[in-house]
Amino acid sequence: MRGMKVLAAAAVAFVALGSMTACGDDKDSAGDGSSAPASKKNVKVGLAFDIGGRGDKSFNDSAAAGLDRVKSDLNVDVKDLAAVAGESENDKYSRLKVLCTSGYNPVIAVGFVYDGADAANGPLARAAKDCPKTKFAIVDGATKADNVADLVFAEEQGSYLVGVAAALKSKTGTVGFIGGCQVDLIKKFEAGFTAGAKATKADIKVLTNYLSTPADACKGFNDPAGGKTAASGMYDQGADIVYAAAGGSGTGVFEAAKDKKTLAIGVDSDQYNTVTDASLKPVIMTSMLKRVDNAVFNFVKDFADDKFTAGPTVFDLKTDGVGYATSGGQVDDIKAKLDAAKADIASGKVTVPTK
Repeated sequence: MRGMKVLAAAAVAFVALGSMTACGDDKDSAGDGSSAPASKKNVKVGLAFDIGGRGDKSFNDSAAAGLDRVKSDLNVDVKDLAAVAGESENDKYSRLKVLCTSGYNPVIAVGFVYDGADAANGPLARAAKDCPKTKFAIVDGATKADNVADLVFAEEQGSYLVGVAAALKSKTGTVGFIGGCQVDLIKKFEAGFTAGAKATKADIKVLTNYLSTPADACKGFNDPAGGKTAASGMYDQGADIVYAAAGGSGTGVFEAAKDKKTLAIGVDSDQYNTVTDASLKPVIMTSMLKRVDNAVFNFVKDFADDKFTAGPTVFDLKTDGVGYATSGGQVDDIKAKLDAAKADIASGKVTVPTK
């Protein structure tokens, strides 16, 4: 029954997207099966979101901003498809395959979920094999294929900076970290945050909590209620600043900070500017910026210029791939110290742990 549902969903998406080509006869961006190089006039960009999709005010919205810039600045056709909570790996594979067989090239998968439990045989690996002439990119992934680019980030470096900020601003000597899912990627955020806080104030206490695990489909990235409960518990334990690396669940953390009259740190996007409820702005001290928007835009621009590099491309402090936000002015008084820490990392003087 599950397989029938997946096939039915894929069929509906195929009709919506228009005429198809068989995956075994995958067309390149020239549209005629030739090996002509890509150009801006015939590039069609497909993007598959992670859970939360547009409107999460965080990770997915950063990717969406990059796609919107692709459409406006490069003047190319774009198509994005949403994910569904609780979906299978086969659903994710079908979404990517719908895009590539509909003539979208390149195709971008947003989030490590498209690697699946086994990146060598996961949703993206299967789609890349079925559509060898399509170029793919995955944000936060590690799929190894000749037609896949891995867009990865030094999240630990940006998290180190907001850890420094938290330690400098904390009045209680206790701060908190909330992760959306207990996976290695999010543990990088925790490791960097803790390292930055400890380097600034050795005796600071860092509370940690993860909202979900892979066993429950990492639902903690889209669970504002769970985020609020976890953050409230940390504030009750004495934390006066909580860093949420939890996607859409961060809204709940901000709500808890508002209720407790304390502070929080956002992630991925400048959440001071993206949060829908203006009353939450005062509690957002800063955000760790992860420039997924730049990664998406630059990948497509390079593709349109007939440039493609398989394997990992790392976006770090040196390339402004990560950083911290100053919106709201709450870190203006410590900006010099944050920039000094940034320079130490960029120069190699400080190496930030990932575990």
